[in-house]
Amino acid sequence: MRDYQLFIDNQWQDASSGEMIDVINPANEEVIGRVPKAGQADVDRAVAAAKKAFLPWSQLHVDQRISFLEKVEEGLAARQDEIAATIVAELGASKTFSCQRQAPMAIKESQATLDQARQYPFQEDLDNAVIRREGVGVVAAITPWNYPLNQIQRKLTPALVAGNTIVVKPASETPLTAMIYAEIIEEAGLPAGVFNLVTGSGSETGDYLAGHPDVDLISFTGSTEVGQGLYHKAASTVKQLVLELGGKSALIYLPGGDLQAAVKQAVDSCVNNSGQTCSALTRLLIPADEYDRTKQVVKDYIDTIQQGDPSDADTVIGPMVSKGQMETVLEYIDQGQAEGAELLTGGYRLERPGYFVAPTVFVEADNRMSIAQEEIFGPVLTILTYQDTEDAIKQANDSIYGLSGAVVGPEGPALEVAQAMRTGNVIINGASMPDHAPFGGYKQSGVGREKGRFGIDDYVEIKAVFK
Repeated sequence: MRDYQLFIDNQWQDASSGEMIDVINPANEEVIGRVPKAGQADVDRAVAAAKKAFLPWSQLHVDQRISFLEKVEEGLAARQDEIAATIVAELGASKTFSCQRQAPMAIKESQATLDQARQYPFQEDLDNAVIRREGVGVVAAITPWNYPLNQIQRKLTPALVAGNTIVVKPASETPLTAMIYAEIIEEAGLPAGVFNLVTGSGSETGDYLAGHPDVDLISFTGSTEVGQGLYHKAASTVKQLVLELGGKSALIYLPGGDLQAAVKQAVDSCVNNSGQTCSALTRLLIPADEYDRTKQVVKDYIDTIQQGDPSDADTVIGPMVSKGQMETVLEYIDQGQAEGAELLTGGYRLERPGYFVAPTVFVEADNRMSIAQEEIFGPVLTILTYQDTEDAIKQANDSIYGLSGAVVGPEGPALEVAQAMRTGNVIINGASMPDHAPFGGYKQSGVGREKGRFGIDDYVEIKAVFK
């Protein structure tokens, strides 16, 4: 077991409090590391370092900033296996998912953003004006535990390439991946203060960082409830906000579509990463006359999914990230049954060490139930029926969220349904999502977009110089 330090102004240092936070392996409940509990004085130092570094970093040519970030990307690639193993240990994501998605996704998306940065209009002419897109200043990046590498990357790469400096506060459940990221950035030789890492609780360290008067932009990924509170933090100095929040996304299966593919897509999104994905397709909407067949297809498919030790190559679904998250999921399962929904499968904690919840599917549910309206963030799928296409669209849109969605069916009708869904992303018939395409949501799913040039847009100020 290793004790880690904060990374501030290119120096590894202890927290002023001397306090440490245990990092728990959720598969066996053992302590695997300890990170500092940063206090206000530590955050002050990190923000001051970022503020001091902002002007010289922002004045570098974008090609120079890209060159630094390419070295970071090379470091991520060189340590990809170590990163994947760390994610397995601290998050409980399966080895296969960590190796195939968690670790490489950050590298691919970073490259896509840097490629777009080379063509980004940081400066352009408009009649007698020069339009400049410049860095905002100091970015506070507060990141979640479910994708501990890429959720940092999605903020860091566009923010730094645009000329900002950054203070990252990773989730206290999964900070070890962030420590590797910091080591890679140190080795890449970024100037002092451009990147800073502080660890601690969201309610204390993250809260103080978000409200710091010298922070110019808050970039947060997490729950809608916390995101709402950040508006108050931003108000005193009118900070800019980039928010990627919750979701309760629906997959609509249309008559004539591939039911097996629809079921696989919905279930996979709910079991990969143990369902701890904001864009998971946790509502499966099907025609009423296909209900019985769908239930059988779902049950048959879930029976093939192996749950257990996430370090086992055959495991598909591991544990929840923490005891608290496991208890939240189990409470929702109890609530769903209390409201009248029935369990098709799952609905219980596995009798073994670790925070394991069996893949769970609800039937006999309606869209007004909490299991259909609230983000559970676990391996829970709710099957809903609809009478016609209009009813399907209405149910899909009947949500405070609008992050993602999917349609499986004949291409023409599927496209019409996708266009009617009030959500930031819609996948038709399992289509791929390019690494430079935007990601973000409507309604209470957030503000702004991530990835590619759309991500860079969120981290620039626009200046007009007239000549």
